[in-house]
Amino acid sequence: MNIILKIQRYNPGTDERPYFQEYTLEVDPNERLLDALMSVKRYQDGSLGFRKSCAHGVCGSDAMRINGKDRLACKTLIKEVAEQDGATITVEPLRYMPVQRDLIVDQADFFAKYRSVNPFLINDAPVAEKERIQSQEERMRFDDTTNCILCAACYSACPIFAKQPAFIGPAAIVQAFRFLADTRDRGLADRLPALDRPAGVWSCENHFECTRCCPRSILITKRINQTKKMIEKLHAGEGEGS
Repeated sequence: MNIILKIQRYNPGTDERPYFQEYTLEVDPNERLLDALMSVKRYQDGSLGFRKSCAHGVCGSDAMRINGKDRLACKTLIKEVAEQDGATITVEPLRYMPVQRDLIVDQADFFAKYRSVNPFLINDAPVAEKERIQSQEERMRFDDTTNCILCAACYSACPIFAKQPAFIGPAAIVQAFRFLADTRDRGLADRLPALDRPAGVWSCENHFECTRCCPRSILITKRINQTKKMIEKLHAGEGEGS
């Protein structure tokens, strides 16, 4: 089938504003959108900029907006976004992050917010034996959150940033929950400065856009609400250390 890729282009060094450029190409409906982008890059326009790495939905490098939805190009089949021959597929960079070039965005702020929640195990207590034992049931409390690949699709999908740019974002909160729900962790107090503030967990309004777009099927909105409850229990004197 034939498709038209309508791609947002922008080079801050030479362009006054973003613009769209169209490329016509023949593709197999079962090919991935990443394959189509690579075809454009190789055979039509070598100046096109986008990120990719593993091409198997593991690294999260090629997250972008495809027909207005935040997706991984390597996990999006042409037939999922082009219903008929000659269809136009619109491709844009992730939102709320400065564009460095075309579909490549500056993720510095995204990762700064991620690091602010101390995304690592915090526990200074001596280990009784060789390791801190955890049951399978305890592990399952946060198991899905360990699948996060930090693609930032949820960050781009969240409508809160349009009115609250300082919002810490769903990915950071999910990473905080991953450790807060871990029975071996003792870091709630260390993470409170980032989480328990207007731009922290309380900015979330449960739009569920983050959950809908997550390529790893993480229950993001649920985990954010569970984090809120942990903080509420702490304030009520029922939380960590009480």
